Amino acid sequence: MTKMNPALDKVRILVVGDVMLDRYWFGDVNRISPEAPVPVVRIAKREARLGGAANVARNAGALGAQAALLGVVGNDEAGDEVEQLLEGGGIRSYLKRDEAISTIIKLRVIGRQQQMVRIDFEEAPTDTVLRDKLAQFHTLLANYDVIILSDYAKGSLVNVADMIAAARAAGKVVMVDPKGDDFGRYAGATVLTPNKSEFRHIAGAWRSEEQLTAKAQQLRADLKLDALLLTRSEEGMTLYTDGAQFHVPAQAREVFDVSGAGDTVIATMACMLGAGAGWQEAVETANRAGGIVVGKLGTATVTGEELFG
Repeated sequence: MTKMNPALDKVRILVVGDVMLDRYWFGDVNRISPEAPVPVVRIAKREARLGGAANVARNAGALGAQAALLGVVGNDEAGDEVEQLLEGGGIRSYLKRDEAISTIIKLRVIGRQQQMVRIDFEEAPTDTVLRDKLAQFHTLLANYDVIILSDYAKGSLVNVADMIAAARAAGKVVMVDPKGDDFGRYAGATVLTPNKSEFRHIAGAWRSEEQLTAKAQQLRADLKLDALLLTRSEEGMTLYTDGAQFHVPAQAREVFDVSGAGDTVIATMACMLGAGAGWQEAVETANRAGGIVVGKLGTATVTGEELFG
């Protein structure tokens, strides 16, 4: 059955969170270093892509939504590159420049189509810039339908509880991709989208599907969420709502790279919910999008044509 393409170009999505630049250096490996037992990668090609919360915005934009990004970067060359990539993707930028830090960069060195090493550069934003960001969040709220809070535990969302409260008071759909030891700060959001390991870290292990359901519904009730979406990699994903649950199995296809798949899932769900879809249709579409994107290298996106064509 061909899926209808909803009016995603009318959906206004504001993504707030940890902004990163993903850099990929591709090369050939033909020898081992004489200095240490490590491969020598001779770099032949370089690529840069939006990462973290910026990749969520990129995914929403690729589906045709009106996407905007609020976050913090350094006042540096990498920050300039993030701005250029946002502009190229048609994403409205509300980036704050923090003079005291460098832009977060994840550098991956790829040899023979395998990741050889990843090098991370990261610093937490300063309090002054975070206060400015929170003030701007309040002024932007009225212009957007769906708010995505993309937490990578890099320090950009220390005010997440305030943001959720303000957005919900304004009648917005608030979606959170959570991280860390304390999910209590996400209380009151519309939906939380933890993966299996994040959920286990908070709720503990389970031995049966019944036990998992009980834990998920308990957490959903404790945090006063409308829904909890548990992404379960090869097991698909399960949505828990008040007194109900809905499971979709993973799309059977070759998995090439799972990095950024969670970003694709939450962005697709946001687009669908913003377009007026119900929970079930939103989850099914997000699951399809996740299945497509894991077949691509690195942090990638899905287009409306791929998803609905």
